[in-house]
Amino acid sequence: MAHNFEPAVPVHTYQRIVDQIEQAIVSGAIPVGSQLASERDLMVQFGVSRPTVREALRILQSMGLIESRPGTRGGPQVLAPTSKNLSRSIRAMVGTDALNVAELVQYRVVLEGSTCKLAALRHTPAQLERMRVAVERMSVAAAENAADFADADLEFHEAIWAASGNGILEMSGQAVSGVLRGLMQRDSEGSGLDNSVKLASAEIDRGLFDAIAARDAQLAGRIARRAVAERFAPLLDSESDRQALELLAE
Repeated sequence: MAHNFEPAVPVHTYQRIVDQIEQAIVSGAIPVGSQLASERDLMVQFGVSRPTVREALRILQSMGLIESRPGTRGGPQVLAPTSKNLSRSIRAMVGTDALNVAELVQYRVVLEGSTCKLAALRHTPAQLERMRVAVERMSVAAAENAADFADADLEFHEAIWAASGNGILEMSGQAVSGVLRGLMQRDSEGSGLDNSVKLASAEIDRGLFDAIAARDAQLAGRIARRAVAERFAPLLDSESDRQALELLAE
């Protein structure tokens, strides 16, 4: 049976350069912190013009893979992956329908449950103190309906992600949290004069802190999963998506 193929699209030369350099960085062939060859050397290696090399470098810089620094010899410096870059990629996937919101919320539920369980097992006294200070700030801000509640909330969860001891989970937590906050188009400070949302959230996070402090990993995971599911369920339109979210939150 014949298949309906789409017309072939030529690949720009600069994109081939981007693909090769990106692969070299991801594979570790070009280590983080090292410098690429100069523009002149890249022109020779790839057999292309300077504008083509510059366009490839511009794209790589926009991807957060390299950074040009004035006064340095050689080419741009290779950067380590950051949560900002990951957040940008996730936001782009959601915007182009390559990733839907339901999948993102489901992932956040699993992610938070896992990081909180690890934080309960692995936290240090200093990390626990950081969480305690943040959750106290949340309680005070909630009672006063203060605008800095969201900052304290984020600080609390960043402390948990760091205490998980897993860099990938920490980076993912920061990235996914940022995207979902944007999709909600508000955070807790958006509740206006009614601070019931803040008060309820502060109470939940107080319970989560107590579970982590007691090193009760299972309880911490359950509290975190349930809290995320209840908060972001309004983003879901499909009944099947809500059922899936409920299953993951158990």
